[in-house]
Amino acid sequence: MQALILAGGEGTRLRPLTSTTPKPVIPLVNRPFLTYMFDWLHRHGVNEAIISCGFLAGKVRDVLGDESCGLRLRYIDEDTPLGTAGAIKNGERFLDRRFLALNGDVLTDMDLTALIKFHEKNEAVGTIALTPVADPSNYGLVRTREDGEILEFLEKPEPEQIDTDLINAGAYVLEHDVLDMIPEGENVSIERQIFPKLVGKGLYAWEDRNYWLDIGTPERYLQATYDIIEERIDSGGVTGPFGSDGGKDAIAIGSGTEVHPSARLIGPASIGSGCKVGPDTVIERAVLLDGCLIGANSLVRESVIGVGARVGEEVRIEQDAVVGSGARIGSGRVVSSGSRIEEGVELSEGAVVGKSDE
Repeated sequence: MQALILAGGEGTRLRPLTSTTPKPVIPLVNRPFLTYMFDWLHRHGVNEAIISCGFLAGKVRDVLGDESCGLRLRYIDEDTPLGTAGAIKNGERFLDRRFLALNGDVLTDMDLTALIKFHEKNEAVGTIALTPVADPSNYGLVRTREDGEILEFLEKPEPEQIDTDLINAGAYVLEHDVLDMIPEGENVSIERQIFPKLVGKGLYAWEDRNYWLDIGTPERYLQATYDIIEERIDSGGVTGPFGSDGGKDAIAIGSGTEVHPSARLIGPASIGSGCKVGPDTVIERAVLLDGCLIGANSLVRESVIGVGARVGEEVRIEQDAVVGSGARIGSGRVVSSGSRIEEGVELSEGAVVGKSDE
């Protein structure tokens, strides 16, 4: 079985983490993000993944190589935005049979084996996986018959029209013939332009209530970190070591990292390789990527610190802040909640950094 992974976006909502690191390989609990997807696919019988790359495509190849987690990897470049259907069409030369098409920014342990069997049982031309969300008002809804055959799509529903918590999960089983419906080299949406044409022609929806999370924002990136460490998702194994108690208090720590004995680590938290955490510093439910240096008597709470960033002494970094790679935060600084410090920025000692200072 083949899978085509749509990973061409720039990850703008995750900036500054994705300013120079493509979202498909952004570190998540000390592993490139897409390797979680590879493990998941391999467990369900997929042996080849075709990755549609756009932004910083060369870096994706450099990190992932030609094989990972038991999958052969191939790459296709999306030089200009092609939309979801256009990107799938762009990979046609590698697709020789029924295949999976997957959004490349979702962390999930959905039961792909059951999805494929449902597709085969119904002799479907295409099957869309659906997943529940707490608030479906910002998503398009899918109306189906009891047997799962799709009746209609409803974009931007009014409150009184919402009669389900299920949304499109960004995972599809498609017959090769679907590719014939997509014009080559054009920007085409499979959700808005192709699937509506397949209604009444063998298009089905399948419900799955396993773990599912779009990691496209810093808040969701942190949530994904917590969920992996707390083992709320079958992630295919995570590089540790974790704290001895595991669960919600666990800490993932990379190789060569030094934590001063007087520092406090409050989990779940993830610290990359080659980091240094100074005396009397508190790291609470935060992510430190490789090579970070955190000075003495500082606090990093529910925030993300980019690769090689330097944080001085007596610094307070509050929740939902993101510090870009290579940034320098001077001693005594307060980085307020929700702040974004761009890559390489140097902030002198003292004062508060707020959203207006980004």
